[in-house]
Amino acid sequence: MSETASFDTGANFKPASPLKGWFGTIVVVLSIVFGYIIYEGIMGSPSNFEGNDPVNGHPVAEGFAKWLGLFYKGGVVVPYALALLIILITMSIERTISLSRASGKGNLDVFVSKIQSHLERNELQPALDECDRQQGSLGNVTKEVLAKYKEMETEQGMDKEQKMLAIQKTLEESITLEVPLLQKNLVFISTIVSVATLMALLGTVLGMIKAFSSLGASGAADVAQLSVGISEALVNTALGIFTSAVATILYNYYTSKVDALTYRMDEVGFSIVSTFGEKH
Repeated sequence: MSETASFDTGANFKPASPLKGWFGTIVVVLSIVFGYIIYEGIMGSPSNFEGNDPVNGHPVAEGFAKWLGLFYKGGVVVPYALALLIILITMSIERTISLSRASGKGNLDVFVSKIQSHLERNELQPALDECDRQQGSLGNVTKEVLAKYKEMETEQGMDKEQKMLAIQKTLEESITLEVPLLQKNLVFISTIVSVATLMALLGTVLGMIKAFSSLGASGAADVAQLSVGISEALVNTALGIFTSAVATILYNYYTSKVDALTYRMDEVGFSIVSTFGEKH
């Protein structure tokens, strides 16, 4: 079922699934669980360490197991950093699917051009049919505005300016209802941008604390302990910065998609209002 809102007043609306309201919470909880599973079960596998000892052994010298063991040595922050990455991947897939559905069928420029052509010829029903075929957010908004356009043509108790204001108000209300669905779950991605960076900083600080604590305990430089602490710091830094960078790119990408759809809604709505003013 598409997340885009339907403005067909004759439609029978079905109640939204209760799971949709809990989607974000479920994703966060499961991501933390999977983060720990990956950390302990895959990265912490004994085969990734010399002597099969994840606690005291060093990561093996070569191969993919070396990197798994190295990230395991990143410490307690790593599973949470992995959880952020899993949340990012999940929400990105969800947004890609949802925005693809919201974009509807066909080229948006062609759709806008067809609506404008139908209005110029005062062909309201073909324009409404185009909205049904579009099956996206732009089609939903346009259909609602066209329905108000059709209603105002037979309205006797309002003057021209009032009718145009009524159509404009319908456009604004329709967009107000549609945009939150387009922006849904983007808050998770935008939050990850900053949280992943802070997570990287936290892991870095903890790693450096461990490194300098080894100096204070022994009174001399313990190369092994220093390397463990520095490795932990750098692993967390790399994982957090990578997640934050990817989240930033994805957030800007999805935001631009939403802005493009919103612009098209405004464009076609303005055309409808202007056409009404010219023909009435």
